[in-house]
Amino acid sequence: MIVTKNWLNEWIDLSEVSTEQLLKTLNSIGLEVDRHDVIRVAEGVVIGYVEACEKHPDADKLNVCQVNIGNEVRQIVCGASNVREGIYIALATVGAELPGGLTIKEAKLRGVDSHGMICSSKEIGLPSTGEGIMILDESIGELVRGKNLNEYAVFNDDIIEIELTANRGDCLSIHGIARDLRAALARPLREKNVKDEQEGRLGIGRILQLQHTETFSSDLLFGAVEVKELRVPLIIALRLAIIEQVYTTAVDALLFYATQSTGVILRAYPFNKFGDGENKGIITLENDENGYASLYGKEKVSVIGVSQEKESHFTALEGLAIIEASYIAPDVIAKKMGEKKIPSCPHYYRTSRGSEPKIEIGIRYAAELFEKYSPSQVYGGNIELSTTYEPRIISMDEAEFESFIGLKIDKTRITQIFKNLGMDLGKTKGSNFAISVPKFRHDIVNKQDIVEEIVRIVGIDNIPSKPLVFAEANQMSKDLSEYKKSRMYRHRAAQSGFYEAVHFVFNERVQVEKFGFGCTDVSKELLNPITATFDTLRPTLLVGLLNSASANVKVNQKKIALFETGMVFDTNRNESKRFGFIVSGPLEGDKIANAGKPSVIDFSTFTQLIADIVGSFELVQHTPLHSLAHPYVCAKVMINGEEAGEIFRLHPSVEEEFDLSQTFMCELKTDSLPYGLVEAQPYSKYQASFRDLSILIAKSVTYESIKAVVEKHASVQIRRFYPVDRYVSESLGDQMSLTLRFVLQSDEKTLEEEDINAAMEWILSGLRDELGAGLR
Repeated sequence: MIVTKNWLNEWIDLSEVSTEQLLKTLNSIGLEVDRHDVIRVAEGVVIGYVEACEKHPDADKLNVCQVNIGNEVRQIVCGASNVREGIYIALATVGAELPGGLTIKEAKLRGVDSHGMICSSKEIGLPSTGEGIMILDESIGELVRGKNLNEYAVFNDDIIEIELTANRGDCLSIHGIARDLRAALARPLREKNVKDEQEGRLGIGRILQLQHTETFSSDLLFGAVEVKELRVPLIIALRLAIIEQVYTTAVDALLFYATQSTGVILRAYPFNKFGDGENKGIITLENDENGYASLYGKEKVSVIGVSQEKESHFTALEGLAIIEASYIAPDVIAKKMGEKKIPSCPHYYRTSRGSEPKIEIGIRYAAELFEKYSPSQVYGGNIELSTTYEPRIISMDEAEFESFIGLKIDKTRITQIFKNLGMDLGKTKGSNFAISVPKFRHDIVNKQDIVEEIVRIVGIDNIPSKPLVFAEANQMSKDLSEYKKSRMYRHRAAQSGFYEAVHFVFNERVQVEKFGFGCTDVSKELLNPITATFDTLRPTLLVGLLNSASANVKVNQKKIALFETGMVFDTNRNESKRFGFIVSGPLEGDKIANAGKPSVIDFSTFTQLIADIVGSFELVQHTPLHSLAHPYVCAKVMINGEEAGEIFRLHPSVEEEFDLSQTFMCELKTDSLPYGLVEAQPYSKYQASFRDLSILIAKSVTYESIKAVVEKHASVQIRRFYPVDRYVSESLGDQMSLTLRFVLQSDEKTLEEEDINAAMEWILSGLRDELGAGLR
């Protein structure tokens, strides 16, 4: 955002504020000054009036001018194409030192004496205002012949470029920056409350009407002006050159200038786009084919806040122009552009960051410019469409301000700051504030934002330092506990030969849905994804690990063992923490011990690797809900009787797609992993005994059923049991041979054979009665 001090001075009195103080103030209130340049026209460059202009007798492209500089008339030879009789110009007199080290001297050009130089804006150190010499007008002030140009404010100014953060769209105008300075300098604004005089004017309602059938989230205001003999005043041309604003017509220049001054988005349309001399013009507001609020006349003319059709620009030198002022909330238009992006014009930058919502200021300011600098006729009244706005109310008390800031600020001072920032205060009770956030401050949403406003206006340097106060607090918070738990399992994974992978919390929606995972609901999806391949929040860690494993294979990595811990999101964007693993290829590198042919990872080995990290768990039958898993080599992981995740072999078709050899994956809920104080348990000093039980049982019986029966009939002496062998053959038919190993131990004595046999007989009888099992 580029401003000048004198331009700001038109909105707030800076006559007693030095440039150094102004720059310091801007920096202190968060409007960081990125560049400061000085405009100082050299001494000896004065105002001259061209009384006569004749062709040079010996040069077709030169003119001999008689220039009146008040106390005398000087003869100047000039080659500019736009020099002519009856204009005021900038004359560098003999002895003047111009930028670049040029000193003006007496000269003779093609035999004709020249006593000075008629200058263009660039020749005296200003930005270019166009081809040829600079023609002066009374927009810079009263033109006094012979007066030094540097005595005029516009030629004795400071250019300030301010680096704005993305949330401060309210400061994308001279008015907006002056509004912030009002609070910092405690000076009133010079409000541009231009009166809309109706007497003697033709009302706009006679030539134009607005129609719409729906309610739109935008504000519109239309005016009309009969443009006549409009030229771009020098002060506007110079200031637009300073801010590097390009324009093609005088109407464009005035509207760009009004927008830069007020912050209101302004556009001009030719009246014939809506009507003609015999019929009233009709502007229709409706949604276009992309769902954007758009304006239509005889055809589509613009998308509110986004773009204007090329054919609908007012390009004529004269004629009836319809002036539009608009406002649409930045979050509304940004969300819409995220859903369906369409081409935009430069005005969209302001709209998407937050333009000025008091649109009547902009349209009246523009009308004043038309009437001030031309005989153009402005129509009376406006056609208006406005939406209701319920201001956001944030309640705080003095104690909260002191707690946040660390400094007690007087209530009167706080009240004054809020009022100067344009925030209304409701009825206060005691030390409480009810702060009404204005429409132009869409970035203020919570108490922290309110406190930030106070701090930046008071000045961070004005808050006294205080010694640190150390107080012991409970360090074992939930967050710390979760961090330590995550760190412990990460270290275990690394110790087991896994490498940690770190991915973005985003996935490609197409890829994730292809494998059958549910993505974030469309209504809650990302508005502005990083890239097309990171367009949704990840519902699982598995896809990211799979992509990383594939990338490792492509760089000739044979053994791949990766893990990752991080957040995943369900369809409603609720997050939970997961632990993911992937192992592909051989178990170890090529060694002498394995003759250069290491064994490939299998399901049991992978399960043991996971157990080394997370501890003991059980596997139960599982049907996967996604297509990554092999339907016959997968299981549900149970920890302490609770479902903790799944473990599986990657489906062969997926292995082939990603160029992977036999691959296994596992994803666990971090909350299900055990963590906490480990309590010592009593143990028996007596010897443990092992006993195998081999049974014949139907193949259709699941291990879960067998386990349930064994647990039901197990005596206290049976400490644990587990399967050690399973055998099937044609000779066994529909039955299988299953061997279970039991560990028996007593806290009171060494078990004798009779005790062991009794315990085993009780289990066998239970299996026989309930499952039809027999002793092999």
